[in-house]
Amino acid sequence: MALEKAGVDRIQWDVMDGRFVPNLTFGPDLIASIRPHVSVMFEAHLMVLAPDELASRYVEAGCELLIVHEEACPHLHRTLGHVRELGAKAGVALNPGTPIEAVEHVLDLVDLVLVMTVNPGFGGQKYIATMEPKIAQLAALRATRGLDFDIEVDGGIGPATAAGAAAAGANVLVAGSALFRDELGLAHAVREIRETAEAAQR
Repeated sequence: MALEKAGVDRIQWDVMDGRFVPNLTFGPDLIASIRPHVSVMFEAHLMVLAPDELASRYVEAGCELLIVHEEACPHLHRTLGHVRELGAKAGVALNPGTPIEAVEHVLDLVDLVLVMTVNPGFGGQKYIATMEPKIAQLAALRATRGLDFDIEVDGGIGPATAAGAAAAGANVLVAGSALFRDELGLAHAVREIRETAEAAQR
């Protein structure tokens, strides 16, 4: 697959149900059909209202990490435990308006926290730079408590925004439009974003 050849570390599937967010996107059957052709890790960003009902399908489709939204899970602790019981890594996503405190008491159950730097549901949105203090707050909490989870940022990530997110503490960046709109190709886009982020972390 072109993304793997371009040097990405993982592929994130934005799963939307038309209820939690307005759009409909990928189902597990499509992901499963692509899994044999790609060796990099698959993660499913479940922008859905009922992640517990769907989780097993995405694990069966080949997703090693499932990310659920705090805002969609009335029993978040139980949901994260369920994802782990299915044999997948568990992640939790926070919309821009959701504070870090909403997940503070489940951080021992997560492999990743996704800080959204756009409101979910549409690609190509502008990066919300005011989320960078939130990323930094999460990084500080991780260090203070001696925890080990990735901090992922998704939304408006490109060469112009990668440095800010990385400097704040993110170590996983999700890019979409910036990759496919790069006139020099996917490999150039991946390399430029990675080098920009790494430079900001030095």
